[in-house]
Amino acid sequence: MAREGYQEKLESLREDVLYMSEMVLDRLQQSLDALEHKDEDMAWTVIEGDHEVNQLYLDLEQDCIDLLALQQPVAGDLRFIAATFKIITDLERVGDLAVNLGDYTLEAEQESFPEVDINAIGMETVSMIEDAMDAYADQDPERCYEIADRDDEVDRRCEAASELVMRDLIEREDVEDEETTEQLMQDVYRLLLTIRDLERVGDHGVNIAARTLYMVENDDDLLY
Repeated sequence: MAREGYQEKLESLREDVLYMSEMVLDRLQQSLDALEHKDEDMAWTVIEGDHEVNQLYLDLEQDCIDLLALQQPVAGDLRFIAATFKIITDLERVGDLAVNLGDYTLEAEQESFPEVDINAIGMETVSMIEDAMDAYADQDPERCYEIADRDDEVDRRCEAASELVMRDLIEREDVEDEETTEQLMQDVYRLLLTIRDLERVGDHGVNIAARTLYMVENDDDLLY
């Protein structure tokens, strides 16, 4: 392959990864909206559309393999392809977490803990993924560190939300029968899973930032 064609393939890969991130972010935002408004139609849209994300992931994975196998890249190009390979995996997993949120929307019968602001936490994780992908697109190492710092706040908010749920559960006095107790426990379980999954979205944002930092500066400081 001529050098010009090789560089075009690298740029095409970058553009396709950014397109995948837009698709995943759209799914994540839809899943949060579905959860907030108990919109089952939107939840089904996210769930049934997951195959599109999975197929794009497989296509980009093959593109990375082809570039590694056929071109034997070195130095910066090698780091770019290796980092991209990892980033599309993080994006695919964020898509899976969006599907989880869609499933929780379908399972929820009522809102037992309205004081827990799931949407606020969710929007912060959306912003983290957006900024991580901007750092990837712009090759911006400073933003990578900012995203890692923000994850500490997301973790703190998730921990506080989980503690609030458990404290509220312990203090509940309106549980009168076995059926009500069972429903309440299901709501607690679903909400704790939701909080956990949003925390994982934030972790994937940090992973993307870490791979970008490695790609740009050959710095593994954020890798863990």
